Amino acid sequence: MQASLEQHALKISIFMTLLVSAMGVTFGLLAGSQSILFDGVFSTIDAAMSALALVVARLAMREASQRFQHGYWHLEPLVAALNGSILMLLCFYAFLNAAQGLMEGGRELAFDVAIVYAVVVAIACFVMYAYQRRINRRADSEFVRIDMQGWLMAALITTSLLVAFTIALGLEQTAYAHLTPYVDSLLLMVLTFCFMPVPIGIVRRALKEIFLIAPSHTDREVHAAMEPVMQHEGLLQYFSHVAKAGRGHYIEIHIVTAPDFASGSGITVLDEIREQIAAGLSIPPERRWFTVAFTADPRWT
Repeated sequence: MQASLEQHALKISIFMTLLVSAMGVTFGLLAGSQSILFDGVFSTIDAAMSALALVVARLAMREASQRFQHGYWHLEPLVAALNGSILMLLCFYAFLNAAQGLMEGGRELAFDVAIVYAVVVAIACFVMYAYQRRINRRADSEFVRIDMQGWLMAALITTSLLVAFTIALGLEQTAYAHLTPYVDSLLLMVLTFCFMPVPIGIVRRALKEIFLIAPSHTDREVHAAMEPVMQHEGLLQYFSHVAKAGRGHYIEIHIVTAPDFASGSGITVLDEIREQIAAGLSIPPERRWFTVAFTADPRWT
C-alpha cells in the first residue's frame, strides 16, 4: 500500500513538474526573464530526477537478487546525492549569470507576462505541496518528502517573484523606472540563494547514508529494546551495529552468553529473544535487515 502511494505521488509530481517547467521556459522567453527561465530549467531537472527516483523506488520494493543480495535500498541515497549535486551546480551557474547580468546593466522585462506566470505557478505549487503532504502521511517516503519540500520551496519563491514583479511594474511609472532593468538579475540571485539550502540538505542526508553513518534514532531504539532482553540470566553483554540506506535499515546485534546458556532449551529460547528484540523496534520488518547472533566467545563480536 505504501509503495503504491509513493509511486502514484511521484508520477503525479513528474507530470506537474514537466507542466510547470514548460511554462517556465515559455514564459521566461516571452517575458525576457532569466529568473523565470531558471525556474523552468530547475523544474525540468527536478522532473528528470523524480523519474529516476520512481525507477529506484520500484527497484527498492523488489526482493533481493543473486547479484544484489542485500536488495536495492543502497541505490536510494545514491540517486538523492546525484539529484542534490546537479541542483547545486545549477544554482551556482545561475548565480554567476545573475552577477554578470548586473554588471552589464540588467535587461528589460515584460512584467505583465511575468506576473501571469507567477500567479499560475504559485497556485500549482501550493496545491502540489498540500497533496503530497497528505499522501506522505500514509506513504512515509523519503523521496516524496524531498519532493514535497521542493514544491513548498517553489511555491514560496514563486510567490516572492509575484510580489517583486508587481512592485517593479508599479515602479515603471515613477522616478525609479531606471532601476527596473536590474530587477530580473537581482531576483535570480535571490532565487539561487533560496534554492541552495534544498540541494545542500539532500546531499548532506544522502552522504550520511552512503558512508553508513549510524542513525542516532535507530541506535537509541536498539539500545532501549536490548535493556529488558539483557535481564535474561546467562546473557553477559552485547554489541550492536546500525546503518541506514534509503528506506532500508541494517541492524546487527551480537550477544555474548555464558557457555552453558540455553543448553537445555535449545534453539527455541534464542528465537524468543529475537522476537522480544524485534517487538521493541518501530521499523517495519519489510524495511529492515535484522540479524541477531549469539556466541560464548567475545572474539566473534
